[in-house]
Amino acid sequence: MYAKKKMKQNRTYTFRHFWLDYQSEVIFGLVLAALLIASAWLSQYIPGPLFESIINPMMSCCCAAICFFGAALCFKHHKGIRLRRSWAYMLIVWGAWEILMVIASKTLDPAIMEVGTDTMAGTAMVVGCFFAWLLFIYPTEVLRPGWLNWTHTFQQLLPLLLLWLLDYYVPADLRWLIALYPIGLFIILINHIRKYREWCEDNFSTLDDIDVQWIVRYVMMVMMSGFVFWWLCISHQPARAFTQQWFLMFLLAYTTEHVLYRPDPWKQLRSTAEEEQANEDPVRPAYRATLEAWIEQEKPYLNPDFQLIDLRRALPLNRTYLSRLINSEFGCSFYQWVNGLRIEEAKRLMTEQPDLKLQEVAERCGFSSPVVFSRVFTRETGVAPSKWAESERKSIARAL
Repeated sequence: MYAKKKMKQNRTYTFRHFWLDYQSEVIFGLVLAALLIASAWLSQYIPGPLFESIINPMMSCCCAAICFFGAALCFKHHKGIRLRRSWAYMLIVWGAWEILMVIASKTLDPAIMEVGTDTMAGTAMVVGCFFAWLLFIYPTEVLRPGWLNWTHTFQQLLPLLLLWLLDYYVPADLRWLIALYPIGLFIILINHIRKYREWCEDNFSTLDDIDVQWIVRYVMMVMMSGFVFWWLCISHQPARAFTQQWFLMFLLAYTTEHVLYRPDPWKQLRSTAEEEQANEDPVRPAYRATLEAWIEQEKPYLNPDFQLIDLRRALPLNRTYLSRLINSEFGCSFYQWVNGLRIEEAKRLMTEQPDLKLQEVAERCGFSSPVVFSRVFTRETGVAPSKWAESERKSIARAL
């Protein structure tokens, strides 16, 4: 069994833990940042008239096509998932805006459409903040399904309306104040991500198919898009919109693919929602004994799809009570508890059967892949499984 003292420790979230959890997202962000810098450098050599007359309208039409096509796919395959419908409506609004801007650029005075002048910067930033809010609909719906109703929408957009009125009537540069609006949304989402990850760890034994890392990646892309838009507003080179346009097309297409194909973790637990009770009896030690006996006998954690609600085969309790039982009795989340059991099983296998390959060890212990096994093992023990096995073999050899 997993060492009880270790399970009750309050583990410090170190840089090593952060890197093991989000290394792919960090690399993803660095690659995107490099591409943005390269495209910003390239945009300096695009003639302004060429960009305004040909390149910008073409990119706007391509962006609109991505939006409308993605919206059609989301509506066709929504399967009753509110998230997909919300994203589809957002794509329609965004696509309509792109078409409107193309029409306006061909019919209105070019001086009115110039982005980045002192007279238009504040208004342009308010419009940009509105579209930033549209991009935040997706993570909000993922992290808190059903929360974004008409009341909360009005509460979130009211500050933006007030900022626009202030920018219109107050003879001062309010761009830095307007920039605080998306920063506020970003801070709120970071807090939601933390709580969402805790919820996932309380209900699932693996986070491979859960939108934890993906949400971090999405927020990173939105933040980069905001920086690009801010740079565009304070600059006086319209060709720099080239950087913003291709990045937005990438963001919208990439996100649409994930909206359609990423699983919905909440859906798996909605069937038990009506069974939740507001009040429960205090945690009973007998429950822990029953649970430990069942775990040791059945070893359900060897199944990669093992979830919190599967514990009801041993304890017929609702999900909330089971989660509280794990947290109070074992001092950790369900995710940490199960992976601790899997790691102990892996150590036993690597000790008793040193010829086993790491891939086979990962499969036998319930990990979805050797990569996940290596990441979790390294996070919990501080060393890679191969190094741990080698050290264990040397210790056994010295003992003999």
